[in-house]
Amino acid sequence: MKNILLLFITLLGSNVLLAQKCNCESNFELVKKTFEENDAGFEYVLEKKGEQAYKVHNEQIMAKIEKAENIVQCSDILYEWLEFFRSGHISISLSKDVQQQNAEVVKKQDFSNWDVYKTDVSKFEKYLKAKKKSDVEGIWYTEPYKIGIKKDKDQYVGFIIESGADTWKKDQLKLKISANMDSSVYYMRDHSALTSSDVKLLGENYLKIGNFILKRLSPELPKDDEIERYITMVYATQPYIEQINDKTLMLRIPSFQYESKAAIDSVLKANRTLILKTENLIIDIRNGTGGSDSSYDELIPYLYTNPIRTVGVQYRSTKLNNQRMLDFINKPEYGLPEEDKKWAKLAYEKLEANIGNYVGINQYDVNLTTLDTIHPFPKNVGIVINKGNGSTDEQFLLAAKQSKKVKIFGRTTHGVLDISNMYFIDSPCNEFKLGYALSRSKRIPNFAIDEIGIQPDFYLDDDIPEEEWITHVNEILNN
Repeated sequence: MKNILLLFITLLGSNVLLAQKCNCESNFELVKKTFEENDAGFEYVLEKKGEQAYKVHNEQIMAKIEKAENIVQCSDILYEWLEFFRSGHISISLSKDVQQQNAEVVKKQDFSNWDVYKTDVSKFEKYLKAKKKSDVEGIWYTEPYKIGIKKDKDQYVGFIIESGADTWKKDQLKLKISANMDSSVYYMRDHSALTSSDVKLLGENYLKIGNFILKRLSPELPKDDEIERYITMVYATQPYIEQINDKTLMLRIPSFQYESKAAIDSVLKANRTLILKTENLIIDIRNGTGGSDSSYDELIPYLYTNPIRTVGVQYRSTKLNNQRMLDFINKPEYGLPEEDKKWAKLAYEKLEANIGNYVGINQYDVNLTTLDTIHPFPKNVGIVINKGNGSTDEQFLLAAKQSKKVKIFGRTTHGVLDISNMYFIDSPCNEFKLGYALSRSKRIPNFAIDEIGIQPDFYLDDDIPEEEWITHVNEILNN
């Protein structure tokens, strides 16, 4: 579960021709064969869904493959084929060269005839300052655009005031929002339309349109501390601690990626005294990235009340899969210490001795974590989650849930944990990398997480806006 890679390809189809020896059909054959012979979840899903469903899926995909005109379109279809098996720990990632070629094609496209909405900006600003009631009308910013939004009959229209993208010019129509704010269309950098019913003002100064958040530039309106805290949380790239009140701390962890481990450990170390004298701790991991289990090692002692059981995994042993252990040993980019290289060598030997089987490479199927100390504070720990959490995030939750201190708040997680530990191989013409999984959990089928997720102890319903979740959790912990 080193990475969770949920690929959403939004690039516009380019005119990059598929090489004759690497057409979409041959790429599909490679992906299909590699996945069937090596992915740790292939047999498990096939048994659940059945041969007939798989046959129909292959036929439907093949019909689309035959119509693919370029590698970008092909990669979309290949990813769609992978989604038959699960929604995470799969990937088709285009090479940097292909992405660059596609970006160049998009830049050269002619959008000069795109709809425009001409407005005198200086008059518009005066109009905004004179308004007695604030609404969506205003001047907004989202990287790299300054956008004016104005009411026009039965809708709001957004137009470019300034653009940092070659594909967008002044006055061009950038977005539309229905008058009652129940639907929107946002035009992407390549001018493709992204529709959403998730449209709302966050306080006075932020506008959420689907996955985009725009910041108001004009008119200037009073700030809302709760909204500002939420925006800081959304855009955080590094972990941090914030004191909510004298009884509650909030620890924000945007990612459990291995690269974030040092930063997480540093924040915990710097705030150790404060954490251990504060009654309540809120840990916000919403919209995590998955990552490495080791990234939360130093957090566990603050939650611990009793031994934590962690069920292990089995690796599918094939010649291709076992190569990863050799990569750990021989490739400098992994940077493994000698002790870990010895582990990888022993694991490789065990796997090679059991080709074609599922192999547990550690000594025990279940690991028991026992610590010497149970800290009196934090007394209550609330972990905040949503649909954006999966993989290592979910492994952390399985461990944390075993503590008597911990309650989980939010929404059911994504459900991508049972089949994990990704490996990546290049396509024959280096147009993309295929990512698939090497291991399956010993929990399945008795305690499956994939496509199910982990449910919160406290479900936060739609009447509690996500920007108010921390306040809501704080109130519960302080009661």
